[in-house]
Amino acid sequence: VAIDIDGRLLEAAKVRFAERGGAPNVVLVEADAYDLGKHVRAAVDHVFLANAFHGVPDQPRLSCAVRDVLKPGGLFAVVSWYARPREETTVLCEPRGPATNLRMTPEQTIKSVEVGGLRFCYKVDVSPYHYGAVFERPRV
Repeated sequence: VAIDIDGRLLEAAKVRFAERGGAPNVVLVEADAYDLGKHVRAAVDHVFLANAFHGVPDQPRLSCAVRDVLKPGGLFAVVSWYARPREETTVLCEPRGPATNLRMTPEQTIKSVEVGGLRFCYKVDVSPYHYGAVFERPRV
């Protein structure tokens, strides 16, 4: 299930899926991400969120919603921009990413997700501008 906060992304994904013949294991849903449990019919192994966590108004609440749909031992991966000035994160000489004041350090992301009941596992560098933080729903 792909939950989209902004319908533009959902429409673009629908077009890409149609062009590629679809994907039998993916369902696209436009909904409030806090209501994830209303749209996921069975517990899942993984939840992936990229370049959006910094803009979530109630991050612990979202983390709880993710925890509630994960199987015990299931993983939540968050990819986010490093807390560097936007002017330093350029692509084709243009600044990219969220405003500097919205960017979170890995430690801030970890703290916000752990409050929701998920356990931090590890951090990886995804690119010079991004990191990934992986969390697990405890098995007990």
